[in-house]
Amino acid sequence: MRALVLGGAGFIGLHLTRRLLADGHTVTVVDDFSRGRDDAELARVCADPAVEVVTGDLTRASTWAALPHRFDQVYLLAAVVGVRNVEADPARVVRVNALVALHLMDWLTTADRVFFSSTSEVYAGAVDAGVAAVPTGEDVPAMVADVTAPRFAYATSKLLGEAAVLHGARAAGAGAVVGRFHNVYGPRMGADHVVPEMALRAIRGEDPFRVPGADQYRAFCHVDDAVEAVLRLMATPAATGQIVHIGNDAEQTNIADLAKLVLRTAGSHASLQPEPAPPGSVHRRCPDLRTLRRLTGYEPQVGLDDGVARTFAWYRDHWRPDHGHRAATGPVRPDHTGKQVPPCR
Repeated sequence: MRALVLGGAGFIGLHLTRRLLADGHTVTVVDDFSRGRDDAELARVCADPAVEVVTGDLTRASTWAALPHRFDQVYLLAAVVGVRNVEADPARVVRVNALVALHLMDWLTTADRVFFSSTSEVYAGAVDAGVAAVPTGEDVPAMVADVTAPRFAYATSKLLGEAAVLHGARAAGAGAVVGRFHNVYGPRMGADHVVPEMALRAIRGEDPFRVPGADQYRAFCHVDDAVEAVLRLMATPAATGQIVHIGNDAEQTNIADLAKLVLRTAGSHASLQPEPAPPGSVHRRCPDLRTLRRLTGYEPQVGLDDGVARTFAWYRDHWRPDHGHRAATGPVRPDHTGKQVPPCR
């Protein structure tokens, strides 16, 4: 099978690419490296002759025009994500995420089968407004509490993307499925998400240990489980045209308890310092996975203790202070669009 992974140098994208390669498929990765990284882990993926990495700006129509329709499956994971990024530049979030989805809609043909990555944030307002139960299914109202708040720029951009991809695929006669990710975590996801952010502070020995939103609840999903769910959905014809929640509903955890788990993993005896949650942060989130189970038989396999241990170990062994998202460096080669491409070492 030939797969196209858009945003494949990012967090979920690279984990997905590695899994596709392990399953014997060929993969083309497209990334602009504004958030995805040209690092040692990407280099190891590049060493596989079944992978091609192309630099391309997916907000530009010319990048899409240069992509051939020779893929059996297309995965759109490219997006600007992360609360800090969203609050720092919400206009960029709306522009990038919307344009990428709209270009995908125009690019689709009858031969394409597409996965679009969305988020639980599209219905977060409904939970806090008391009109959506927790665990939350796909049939709840999509609701943004305050469209003027920078935090909700991400939710609105992803909601537009859901509509664009589903309606665009239907119009083109293509197959598409939308997966709403719920608190996916794991190695190599940057430093702006709660599990790695806590891990890095624990590694630095922070004491007292700050815990924003200590009274909130989340259901965290390890990236390996998320990738398994995505692949099962793409292999299931009955999932076509559907929005499906992806996550782990087996373990809901209080954020203060998550902090204690991270500190135990780090061997730290720091005291907790509860702090207010970030503005707009939903009090409780957990997916209802009945649709995913019915369609695919999926069950999460990675428990929170194990997943946090794996993630902590990766950040302890691999993360550097300058390990943020950066543009590719070193020798480059032109791709088929004439753009410059990072080396596949």
